Amino acid sequence: MVTMPKMQRNHAENAAFGSIEPKAHTLTCQESLYNCLVMPTLRSADAQLFYQVTGNGPDVVLLHPFPLNHSFWTPVAEILSTGYRLILPDLRAHGESELGDGPATMQKLADDLALLCREERIQRAFFVGVSIGGYLLFEFWRRHREHVAALVLSNTRAGAETAESKANRLAIAEKVLGEGTAGFIEEMLPKLLSPATRTHRPDMVDAARRMMQKMSADDIAGVQRGMAERPDSVATLQTINVPTLVIAGGDDSVPLAEAELMRQNILASRLQVIANAGHYAALEKPAQFAALLRDFFDGLPRP
Repeated sequence: MVTMPKMQRNHAENAAFGSIEPKAHTLTCQESLYNCLVMPTLRSADAQLFYQVTGNGPDVVLLHPFPLNHSFWTPVAEILSTGYRLILPDLRAHGESELGDGPATMQKLADDLALLCREERIQRAFFVGVSIGGYLLFEFWRRHREHVAALVLSNTRAGAETAESKANRLAIAEKVLGEGTAGFIEEMLPKLLSPATRTHRPDMVDAARRMMQKMSADDIAGVQRGMAERPDSVATLQTINVPTLVIAGGDDSVPLAEAELMRQNILASRLQVIANAGHYAALEKPAQFAALLRDFFDGLPRP
């Protein structure tokens, strides 16, 4: 099933603003483990949402970072799908999922995730969130913690936006609406991938670029405005009472102190740092990331 209106909007924007033309909607099977399958959908109050399910075993929900989509997880999922049932949504406004009405707030994203749990009959699961995936998991914990058996918080932070970072997100939203997405994407790539990846893995840089190009200007603006309003979650950390793994990239733009703050405030949590990885550690070092997840999950009771 394909959301043609969103595709047409992306292609129209590429033509108008001269951005790099993305590949056709259906990627090759070599690029994604899931492209030969039809993506299931569910409908929230205001948006059509897409996701993938693969593998067998305990449920693991993998939440990708902004501005990518579920294909971010392909290398990790190829490793984990032999032992776990993986649920990989395209978050609201990302990939093939629609933005809906207004900003993509953390409250909306958390409620979307709860809807997905009901759709897939997930009672309890292990949840993994990268960047915005972590932001929404804090909100999900506050609203729907009964579904959470364990958490992995990767390349994320608990604190709210500063006045400066909030203003910057709102300015980016206005800029992409006026100028298109191409400039934004090229500015983002060096901030999100490690120097080693940018130098030695141009294929990975291009894969990230193609995922970003699936988002329209409206999508990016809607998510930036939603993140600008995300609540402070530092106080929430001390309420988390499930096993928690915190993962950071050695070259992440998010300071390591943010990961340390989560480790110090979440009871019995632990922190792992992946060297030579940036904000997209799971994409850049999938074998190491998957090994950390498997080691963590294998030591827990089944949800």
